[in-house]
Amino acid sequence: MLIGVAMMPHGNPVLKPEDEETRKLAEVLKEIGRELSRAEVYVLISPHNVRMSEALGVIMAENLISWLGFAGVQLPGEYKTDKELAREIYLKAKTEGLPVVDINFASLSGEYSRFPLTWGELIPLHFLEKRPLVLLTPARHIPKETLVKFGEIVGEVLENYGKRVAFIASADHAHAHGNGPYGYAPEAKEYDELIMRIIQESRLEEFLEIPDELINKALPDSYWQLLVLYGVLRKVPMKLIKTAYACPSYFGMGAALFIRE
Repeated sequence: MLIGVAMMPHGNPVLKPEDEETRKLAEVLKEIGRELSRAEVYVLISPHNVRMSEALGVIMAENLISWLGFAGVQLPGEYKTDKELAREIYLKAKTEGLPVVDINFASLSGEYSRFPLTWGELIPLHFLEKRPLVLLTPARHIPKETLVKFGEIVGEVLENYGKRVAFIASADHAHAHGNGPYGYAPEAKEYDELIMRIIQESRLEEFLEIPDELINKALPDSYWQLLVLYGVLRKVPMKLIKTAYACPSYFGMGAALFIRE
């Protein structure tokens, strides 16, 4: 059964907040961790693992191992994959004709079935109690409706699973706020404000209406995961209970928590 859904950022500033907005964001992340501690399994979709433009990925490796931090910040962690749940998601998506692949490394199972975790997974997981995990990867060059459909499939599988499951979208927003490697674009602020307003007003269907031009100029790292999150919530509606946003650097970060009514 799906017990909760969250959007969580993966930027280093939430680990040691230096301004009031980021501190408030970190507090919401801690609240998400407390609320989702009731889960027995997490399903996490992250943009910073294996990168595929035209295929969705379900990681089948048995052991998920901390490997790559960002800007010198390394978080430890070793997680087990709930392979039964991962396979159910993969097979359901495959049966429905979605462009999905199952991914493993070195060995099909056991000690040598290993896959790396990056800051995209480790920072959200830092705020969550340790649980078995299913890791998913988005794809940017498939239709928006396909990403939503994938979310609906994930939501259906999680709702019918025999354990309590939480779904997390690892997502940072626009990366063109200035003072960073991607320069400045006014669309960054526009994108972030639009995303947070859509979430706060529970109008997630409007994600599909965001113009490609705005997305391309704002340089977000969230849009594709949020389409999947929307699909999950379209299949299993939940109530929004908390949001937060901060932009202490060149990229925006947001959090949101949805729970069953």
